[in-house]
Amino acid sequence: MAASTLLSSSRFLLARMCVPTLFLMNLRAHFSLETFSDSMARSSYEAKPHTSRIMSRYKLGTEMNKSRWQSRRRHGRRSHQQNPWFRLRDSEDRSDSRAAQPAHDSGHGDDESPSTSSGTAGTSSVPELPGFYFDPEKKRYFRLLPGHNNCNPLTKESIRQKEMESKRLRLLQEEDRRKKIARMGFNASSMLRKSQLGFLNVTNYCHLAHELHLSCMERKKVQIRSMDPSALASDRFNLILADTNSDRLFTVNDVKVGGSKYGIINLQSLKTPTLKVFMHENLYFTNRKVNSVCWASLNHLDSHILLCLMGLAETPGCATLLPASLFVNSHPAGIDRPGMLCSFRIPGAWSCAWSLNIQANNCFSTGLSRRVLLTNVVTGHRQSFGTNSDVLAQQFALMAPLLFNGCRSGEIFAIDLRCGNQGKGWKATRLFHDSAVTSVRILQDEQYLMASDMAGKIKLWDLRTTKCVRQYEGHVNEYAYLPLHVHEEEGILVAVGQDCYTRIWSLHDARLLRTIPSPYPASKADIPSVAFSSRLGGSRGAPGLLMAVGQDLYCYSYS
Repeated sequence: MAASTLLSSSRFLLARMCVPTLFLMNLRAHFSLETFSDSMARSSYEAKPHTSRIMSRYKLGTEMNKSRWQSRRRHGRRSHQQNPWFRLRDSEDRSDSRAAQPAHDSGHGDDESPSTSSGTAGTSSVPELPGFYFDPEKKRYFRLLPGHNNCNPLTKESIRQKEMESKRLRLLQEEDRRKKIARMGFNASSMLRKSQLGFLNVTNYCHLAHELHLSCMERKKVQIRSMDPSALASDRFNLILADTNSDRLFTVNDVKVGGSKYGIINLQSLKTPTLKVFMHENLYFTNRKVNSVCWASLNHLDSHILLCLMGLAETPGCATLLPASLFVNSHPAGIDRPGMLCSFRIPGAWSCAWSLNIQANNCFSTGLSRRVLLTNVVTGHRQSFGTNSDVLAQQFALMAPLLFNGCRSGEIFAIDLRCGNQGKGWKATRLFHDSAVTSVRILQDEQYLMASDMAGKIKLWDLRTTKCVRQYEGHVNEYAYLPLHVHEEEGILVAVGQDCYTRIWSLHDARLLRTIPSPYPASKADIPSVAFSSRLGGSRGAPGLLMAVGQDLYCYSYS
């Protein structure tokens, strides 16, 4: 008897240590009131009337205490359910318990489907806690530390990079797994049938055919051969620029030891299925940054390359005319190559453009800090036009004697080349963006102008009414100098965003036709450089897109 008493007392002490004191007090009061009410109820059968009234009062008090205790329990359960942390854990426990049910209970799954959906909704709407990050895979919170801590693996920047990388890999897998189709039931046979029946006119048929070709472009790696194969494995592409006929590709490569070197890739051998090209390199090397580059037609069409180089330390910036013949390896040794390079001392040049207009023959323009400088290569004559901001983008019109400029302030203005730099009558047209303009492109009829800025806005302007008539959504840019590629023959607009995605829009209705992820992980140093042409490799070439990123060159050709 003593042993059993000792055992029961030890169990009571153990329970006393594990159960909270307040809960024990409420439980003890509840049991004592129930025991007392039961004993009083048994004796009430033989009690007098006034005794029965006392019994009813005790019973009423017992019920009031019991209801108060139950309401306190309901209030605690309600506060437990309203807490987002406990609600998340309860939904996870319910989902885990349902997943652990045997297969023969599947007949009751329809009755429990509403609660399962509510648990999923609760997990998707996880509350944000300041200084914490919720991982949906591990289903728990992690503390965010300052980003300057190099040993910290969890920062907002690293989380954003991880999400972007997972999205890029998913898109690459989708492109490798299947051919991209623009719309359901959108194929060549259906378009041809509609065209024969008269449902599509010639213009719409051509636009839909281009869209179909773009949606079916596949990525293929181009094999680059060179006299120095070791340099190809270490040098990284910084910029590529195709000439007018798209049979040559000028490249700017970042050297591993620092600085840049130039080369020209011959695209005439770019034919399927091998896709092999040869790079002609030159010993011309610079340790200065290349701000802008364009092809120049001095002796003949695309005979030179015009480069704007940034100044370094005591060395001022300059504009250099580099002959394309310097990259041809057919000259015998010891013979001077024709067309030696010439350089113009122009400090602080942000942009450059070569003129094909007859009224500004053999001239090029450079955009400086608060100034536009027009230089004649043959005579050396210069004209200077003062501006209110840095000129970041330029292009000459072919028929009208106008030079269009895009500024850091967001202003786009045209310079009338017939007027001198005296007075204020040389500003012909003025347009305005909300951010710094990084690229301007004039359409062939010279009545419309395409411009992009550092806010990611791409707008089509009507030069006659000076109003924006169309805007192309989806471009991403915050501070980078990113060019535009307009191809009216194919009816498309191509631009690479700062997120390393190449986007292709329809030029006529501003619809996004395709988004191409980069083959390399997205980073500021690996933003792809692209060149699109209707005839890659010359007059007999096929339309396609060339993308240079890292050490590799890729071709997206029409199938």
